[in-house]
Amino acid sequence: MHDLKALQAFVDGASVDDAVFALRPDYRALLIAVDGIIPGPSDETSEALLREAEAAACALLRDRPVSEVPHVAAWREAYRAFGAKPQRTRNSLEALLRRAPSGLPRVNRLTDIYNAISVLHQVPAGGEDLDRYRGSPRLIRATGEEPFDTVADGEVVIEYPEPGEVVWCDDAGVTCRRWNWRQARRTQLTDETTAALFILDALEPMTDEALHAAADDLIHHLSRFAPDLRVARRVIAPDLRS
Repeated sequence: MHDLKALQAFVDGASVDDAVFALRPDYRALLIAVDGIIPGPSDETSEALLREAEAAACALLRDRPVSEVPHVAAWREAYRAFGAKPQRTRNSLEALLRRAPSGLPRVNRLTDIYNAISVLHQVPAGGEDLDRYRGSPRLIRATGEEPFDTVADGEVVIEYPEPGEVVWCDDAGVTCRRWNWRQARRTQLTDETTAALFILDALEPMTDEALHAAADDLIHHLSRFAPDLRVARRVIAPDLRS
């Protein structure tokens, strides 16, 4: 169990490397650490939110391809800047928007909620089990030696990012590759997760106001099934670092 002081210390310990801001000076990360979650599988509440997100995505894509959605286009440009091919490794927002017309994934209540918020607010979002972290999160450009545990062909394997790739990591290794492309198996949310970290990634044209609105909406929906939810949040941006 994490009290509010511990949650705040966790997000206050997070960092974004200068090399990442040099790549995208408009980047901002909004971190939300929560405890007191009542875990559970997908339910009627998360299902309703996913259906709302699917309808919003269909309306958004009625007159344009996914790649021309401004928030998606910004992330495609960011991926190219560190050598990733956005057609092959899609940012998490684009991946969800592409799936929405045929149905967003149903995983568990926590994952369903943050995926729906990502689509509704057009912001890449990640959710991870806070109790599986080793130290606070850091966003860096990889050396290529940081371990990343994932699953390939049904087997657990260790991979390594490309040198210069933008990755989230902690003291044990990479927690998410290519900024917001694929999360590690080690920190993934489960039906038993009671403490979580959510990361919302913003580039222009997303405004600070829109970023905070997405965070507020996420916290609102989490609180619906966790009345004693404890929340700590922090924005990391070039002009807000200590």
